[in-house]
Amino acid sequence: MEARKNEKNEARGKGGNKASQGDRTEIISEAERIPNVSALPKAVKRRVYALKRLQVQSAHIEAKFYEEVHELERKYAGLYQPIFDKRREVVSGAVEPTDEECEWHSEGEEEELAEDLKKKAALEEKKEESAPADDPKGIPEFWLTIFKHVDMLGEMLQEHDEPILKHLQDIKVKFSEPGQPMSFTLEFHFEPNSYFSNAVLTKVYKMKSEPDPVDPFSFEGPEIVDCEGCKIDWHKGKDVTVKTIKKKQKHKGRGTVRTITKEVPQDSFFNFFNPVKASPDGMDEDLDFTLATDFEIGHFFRERIIPRAVLYFTGEALEDDESFEEEDLEEGEEEDLDEEGEEEDEGDLDPTKEPQPAECKQQ
Repeated sequence: MEARKNEKNEARGKGGNKASQGDRTEIISEAERIPNVSALPKAVKRRVYALKRLQVQSAHIEAKFYEEVHELERKYAGLYQPIFDKRREVVSGAVEPTDEECEWHSEGEEEELAEDLKKKAALEEKKEESAPADDPKGIPEFWLTIFKHVDMLGEMLQEHDEPILKHLQDIKVKFSEPGQPMSFTLEFHFEPNSYFSNAVLTKVYKMKSEPDPVDPFSFEGPEIVDCEGCKIDWHKGKDVTVKTIKKKQKHKGRGTVRTITKEVPQDSFFNFFNPVKASPDGMDEDLDFTLATDFEIGHFFRERIIPRAVLYFTGEALEDDESFEEEDLEEGEEEDLDEEGEEEDEGDLDPTKEPQPAECKQQ
């Protein structure tokens, strides 16, 4: 994926442009270990080129594999959809689940039930004194809560977006039809509201699953190459992607001053539906980063938020995500410590002593 490639590039560049003496020595040693293909005998070089041609053929077969994976995704999306439709009905309050459907057994359930009974007894004592509590419809602010829980989405969320996202009822993903260019579409379904007339806002992510003719060996699977949003039909004065400012202008000749009003862009989640376009020359790093982030968000909706929405609502999926991140960080820190330790050991070697066998490291 494009986002994954950018992450790799960032990883390669981590630590700045200046290399330490140890790094330069390591680079030279690495270069000495890697055979120079141009220096190989002509007969051997020809065989290497033959292998590279075979590798290109393999990349094209891999591309076909991912096309079939896309077909499977579309097939199983149809099997998942009745479940997601039922989820929407429960969230919106269109359907009340049965007692049997609400049964759920979890760790610590007895403690939770005991605590619930205590709270219920306390409420019963004050029942006659207090007004009857309203029974909310469905699960209020289900998707807005998810947005607030997920850092990636929370960074896009502005205070003026929240009243609108309270009307968000469902998010769906649809895959391109057979024979059509590979893509997937995110659909954001809203109940009627006072902000815009659209019932559905869409974002289409276009994908490519074929090796680049110029660099076929870089192929690592389908990549998002472009995305398209949609026009939001805002009601008058409700567009949260712009704000109105007043500006004073002074006439050069007469010296009179007038005040004009002007609309300027402002941060909003709903800018998500008006994405930037890739630069034709591909040289704008800021634009490339913005696109890579957009593509990453699209994948996150498709692969995690939509299929596991309730777990992001409760926060359980967040705990899983954080545990993976912490584990990766700890492993990286341990590797750094090992490397530093090795350098120190090398500096403390006593040439008068016999060398000790190095410890075997598990790969």
